[in-house]
Amino acid sequence: MIIQDITSLLEKIAPASLQENYDNAGLITGNTNWECTGIITTLDATEEVVNEAIEKKCNLIVAHHPIIFSGLKKITGKNYVEKTIIAAIKNDIAIYAIHTNLDNILQGVNGKIADKLGLINRKILQPKKDTLKKLFTFVPVDFAEKVRSAIFAAGGGQISNYSECSFNTAGSGTFKAGEGTKPFIGKTGERHTENEIKIEVIFPSWLEQAIYNAMVTAHPYEEVAYDIVALDNTSNSVGSGLIGELPESYSEKAFLNSIKENFNLTVIRHTAFTGKQVKKVALCGGAGSFLIGAAVSAGADFYISSDIKYHEFFDANGKLVIADIGHYESEQFTADLLFDILREKFPTFAVLKTGVKTNPVHYFL
Repeated sequence: MIIQDITSLLEKIAPASLQENYDNAGLITGNTNWECTGIITTLDATEEVVNEAIEKKCNLIVAHHPIIFSGLKKITGKNYVEKTIIAAIKNDIAIYAIHTNLDNILQGVNGKIADKLGLINRKILQPKKDTLKKLFTFVPVDFAEKVRSAIFAAGGGQISNYSECSFNTAGSGTFKAGEGTKPFIGKTGERHTENEIKIEVIFPSWLEQAIYNAMVTAHPYEEVAYDIVALDNTSNSVGSGLIGELPESYSEKAFLNSIKENFNLTVIRHTAFTGKQVKKVALCGGAGSFLIGAAVSAGADFYISSDIKYHEFFDANGKLVIADIGHYESEQFTADLLFDILREKFPTFAVLKTGVKTNPVHYFL
């Protein structure tokens, strides 16, 4: 198996196009054509993790955080980033990062946090714009089902938990085949009128090429008439943060204790209690202060995230409890998530979780 097989799988689950514009997800060192000897999943790709990969004869590290966020002008080993890159390149270790694209899917980093909390009725807290497109195509009546099915199989027609969604309108299409054509129906040089079905299907923007290929392959016409338009609609399964509900209500203190236990925490920074029962919970793995307003607007009783600044705690305004559990602590189970994804797909291949705790923050108790 080559590294491309693994990265292609990951990008089907969390397409690279979903990463934020400041991010640097993807292959950072190495070559996709290398034969893969084993995989180590981790939150951070550090020099210690690279050494672990060398020891365990794994030449691919799949990390959540990119070791390089911006360009390097010199690589002299003066800091941990450069030391990690030097070690990886010298030992032919590929480093692949799956960062905000994994944050921006419902079953990604935030889905794993929601699993630990037992949340139900989950949805994206702040849906991402510009992720949906719509296909219109025109097909002879007898071939409409074949084309529809091909588009569905390629990933079109998914709206939330509903699949194979389309709208179909009967009408008449006209065309005149010119010289050099081989029309499926009609005669060259004569206008032809055909009873057709107009098929309309919504699809995620990153599937555009696959949808197009499926439509053209299934369509009987030599030249396929179609339109693809971008939509302002947002997807319920793509975007920042997550909100869900607890199966039963907790007191605020009891819920904090539950978080502490489930995430193996020694300390939680939080705002004052509101005195309400906790039922609706919003969350964002990693730095999530930008979603405090969305959590308040969504009626959350609790917002769990990290890297909250002093003045940002005031934004709770007595409407919910903000709990900062730490950046590493909020995303610590991402290595497990990546391990589970890869192990399920490649059950006979060497997929390992790092034994290195990469958290740079320590607590003196």
